[in-house]
Amino acid sequence: DHYLCPPGSTPLPRRSRGMYAVTADFKNEELLVDASDTLASARTIAHDAAALLPVAQRRTLLGIAQLIMLSELAVNRALDNLQLPQ
Repeated sequence: DHYLCPPGSTPLPRRSRGMYAVTADFKNEELLVDASDTLASARTIAHDAAALLPVAQRRTLLGIAQLIMLSELAVNRALDNLQLPQ
């Protein structure tokens, strides 16, 4: 900490929640939105990577992309059905 926190200075308080920690204080809506975004990104990555592969391997990766898409649809439906407090 010599360079980041010189002697005599007060170190910044540490945040209790980590960057990727899923803790009990998250609301269901926040978790579902994050899951939806993550699945959308994974689907895009799978499609982009599939374009670089030979046909046999491409089919496998496109199958995985379809499973990701189905999971994304389920999460989005759960978000649509979520009853938010008024």
